[in-house]
Amino acid sequence: MEDRLIESIGYILPAVVTGFVAYYMFNGFIKQQDSDKKLAFLAQKKKDSLPIRLQAYERMLLFCERINPVKMLVRIKPISENTNEYLQLLIASIEQEFEHNLVQQIYISNDSWTAIVAAKNAIINKLKQVEETVNSANELRETVLIDYSKKLPPTETAIAFIKSEVKKII
Repeated sequence: MEDRLIESIGYILPAVVTGFVAYYMFNGFIKQQDSDKKLAFLAQKKKDSLPIRLQAYERMLLFCERINPVKMLVRIKPISENTNEYLQLLIASIEQEFEHNLVQQIYISNDSWTAIVAAKNAIINKLKQVEETVNSANELRETVLIDYSKKLPPTETAIAFIKSEVKKII
């Protein structure tokens, strides 16, 4: 009886050991396959989202170019000599451009979005400050153009930030 028990253990033990080895090998193989599939999926997702993100950065760069005070004041001429009307026209133009591109914040970094909003607000504040000190719409226009010919507008800072962000993701 003892011989049969030892003989049975002799047959069962290698089968159990082989079973455990096979289980761990297949389990490791399956985990590796899952990991590879997840990495491939993430790589494909990143590849698919890259054009959308780049387009968002392009649109925000264009927004910054359009609200650049020098370019905007050349593009939008005063319709009357009323300073407040011209200021409201300029602010409305900036806000309209901003609202048109508002959804792009989903695709760009928070830092880029913050830089863009700060540039927009700085330009509006500058326009309001100058409006308080001038007497006509043309004088507002000339004063802002002269001020920004001496120093870089805030949009240039935002554009530089956008460009650095794009370099990081490419």
